[in-house]
Amino acid sequence: MRAKSSFEYAIVRIVPRVERGECMNAGVLLHCSAHDYLGARIELDEARLLALAPDVDLESVRRHLAAIPRVCEGGPDAGPIGLLSRKERFSWLVATRSTMIQTSEVHVGLCDAPDLVLDRLLDKLVRVPRSR
Repeated sequence: MRAKSSFEYAIVRIVPRVERGECMNAGVLLHCSAHDYLGARIELDEARLLALAPDVDLESVRRHLAAIPRVCEGGPDAGPIGLLSRKERFSWLVATRSTMIQTSEVHVGLCDAPDLVLDRLLDKLVRVPRSR
């Protein structure tokens, strides 16, 4: 069995009206240096967002959220930030902002499969459990 490696993660949040402080989780970022991994899973529940903020510009939110996985992937398609190292891109993504798209504080954990952990975090922190 492979030894577990440390990772960092943050929740991606939509804050439709920064002055109100209300937010909704819309994704998770995960960085694991030992696995050369930086990934994001974004899953916007548009109905929930519209219930929180009926006047939100959904197209703008979609566009900004779509940029996050591109930055994680890196390369010229992600603009100048995409040319930075994985760690630098993660640091840029989780930097404190006072905008509609924000991230939580950074949390840590141990894993041997970052992709699987990212999916589990999305289940736990973003997806709303459905009643049976």
